[in-house]
Amino acid sequence: MKAEKQKKIVRTIKINADKCNGCRACELICSAFHAIPKYSSNNPARSRIRVVRDPLSDIFIPVYAGDYAVAECAGRDKYTIDGKEYDECAFCRASCPSREEFKEPDSGLPLKCDMCEGEDEPLCVKWCLVDALVLEEREEEIEEAEVKDELAELEIGLEALADRYGLGKIKDIVARMSKKD
Repeated sequence: MKAEKQKKIVRTIKINADKCNGCRACELICSAFHAIPKYSSNNPARSRIRVVRDPLSDIFIPVYAGDYAVAECAGRDKYTIDGKEYDECAFCRASCPSREEFKEPDSGLPLKCDMCEGEDEPLCVKWCLVDALVLEEREEEIEEAEVKDELAELEIGLEALADRYGLGKIKDIVARMSKKD
């Protein structure tokens, strides 16, 4: 029996580093969007996007948070851009045990770009005045097994939150979110 395929819209943020001028508006709006309550504060540590920068060489590279890595990677390559050497970790999108980037400052839980869930487009894309960040959407076929893997990841994340904050608190938050919709 052949596995049933489903179609899924995949949204990604295309980064054109040559256009980035280092204004960090993307970091600002992302951190404000993810503040609790929304837009109540600006803490760049809550941002799901970072701008790796070397202002003296006028190099700015936006990097947005990807999947969590349970262990640090073996790679420690160096990159040279315009004569300045960068560690491979500077461009990594993962939250991992060996560095503090892309971790929630209060809880230490890993951060991942959620594409500003509930918005038409990610706010970093909307606020990027020089179009260094562009939203791309494409349709992909996925296996039923991949859908099950995504649900398993969701369950692991919910278990971690329930362990930290208690199931009652999670239920209250989900109930409050349901009322918004």
